[in-house]
Amino acid sequence: MIECDLLIVGAGPAGLAAAKASREISNKEVYVLERDVIAGGILNQCIHDGFGLIRYRETLTGPEYAARAADEAINGGAHVLTSRHVFDLKHNGKFDNVVSAYTANGIEQYRAKTVIFSTGCRERTRGNISIPGSRPAGIFTAGVAQNLINIRNIMIGKKVVILGSGDIGLIMARRLSLEGAEVKAIAEIMKEPMGLARNVSQCVLDFGIPLYVSTTVSRIIGKKRLEAVELSKVDETGQPIPGTDRIIECDALILSVGLIPENEVVHNAGVNLANNNSAKTDCFLQTNLEGVFSCGNSRRVMDLADYVSEQGEIAGRNAVHLIDSEAMEKWNEEKTNCMKKGFPEKDSVTCPICPNGCQIKWNDKTQEFSGNKCSRGEEFARQEKKAPTRTVTTTVRVNNIAGGLRPVKTNKPIRKEEVRDLVNKLKEISISDITESGEIVFTYSGVEKVDIVTTS
Repeated sequence: MIECDLLIVGAGPAGLAAAKASREISNKEVYVLERDVIAGGILNQCIHDGFGLIRYRETLTGPEYAARAADEAINGGAHVLTSRHVFDLKHNGKFDNVVSAYTANGIEQYRAKTVIFSTGCRERTRGNISIPGSRPAGIFTAGVAQNLINIRNIMIGKKVVILGSGDIGLIMARRLSLEGAEVKAIAEIMKEPMGLARNVSQCVLDFGIPLYVSTTVSRIIGKKRLEAVELSKVDETGQPIPGTDRIIECDALILSVGLIPENEVVHNAGVNLANNNSAKTDCFLQTNLEGVFSCGNSRRVMDLADYVSEQGEIAGRNAVHLIDSEAMEKWNEEKTNCMKKGFPEKDSVTCPICPNGCQIKWNDKTQEFSGNKCSRGEEFARQEKKAPTRTVTTTVRVNNIAGGLRPVKTNKPIRKEEVRDLVNKLKEISISDITESGEIVFTYSGVEKVDIVTTS
């Protein structure tokens, strides 16, 4: 049995930040257990940018953010162990917790004074929302579709319908479009999109993808393979309205219908959960079991990875403070969900430079912009009015590795009308399997020359 002061379950942004912060204020023995083969959690398959705007003051892709967070934890002295699947917690009293994990070599046990669970969340599936109809192949959750396309180089379909307008679903609408699929429709049961306004703007409106609100998938059509879905308008209770149905042919359906915090292990140990399966904590992020903390999306689903990391840091420091009988820090709950969601305001530009998501408008009379909270927002809006540009994130094939992909991005934005041309050119190249992160793999000659660099 391995003895330690703090054991962290889950090496996503919350867990890695907790490890980093705990080591910054102490020389405590800290272990992080991750069930995947690499630290970083879901960020490793989120090849799009937009991460790190607050925490690192720059725009990073998911793999870049994950790598930086992992380096900080490891360089700080935490032991980050992967391929460990935690299945049991026994809370034997103050400063006595035993955590068990499956490994390739059998079961490992850890005795820890304090424990932090940062296990993230899982996606709602078709079974959770009970869509009528047959059960053909071709139905995926948004995260599974993201993993298949971004990690495994498997295209899920050519004609796609997306149910739900969560951020992963909106981002996958853009990704599928750039990969050559036709996104036939996005259906959202609520009256407004549930994703961030910046994603509605740059992932849906940019590509002319139809987005229908107050609409749901009322029937699945197909036997062995999905052939079509039936869309229907819904009433105030969310029930399909008879006579409003229409059939849309498709060979893939993506579900982006919400997330469920992953808390089965702590629940079995006696941690109190809310109705949505999130872990209940006090303002110090401690559960009803003394010395057992929860942070990140397993505590409550949050909008921004930057704030997930910040919450993880507080949990990490509080675990140390508890051991040392020091005053603990409070979490500011306002940061949990703070970003602009839904449709962008009419005749406005949604600024993606920071999490505020400012809705910036141009006044023809005064020849001025309004609605931006900083000068960078006005600079973005002026560029958007003059000649819109976008940072491109995609993947390229790796030589000699079946299905191998590496995520890449442009080192600066390119003209919006050049995006598809660049992505199509990158489909034709392949790179060495020993390419390092940040290495230039292609130079695109558009309006300006732009380098494409690896991001993991």
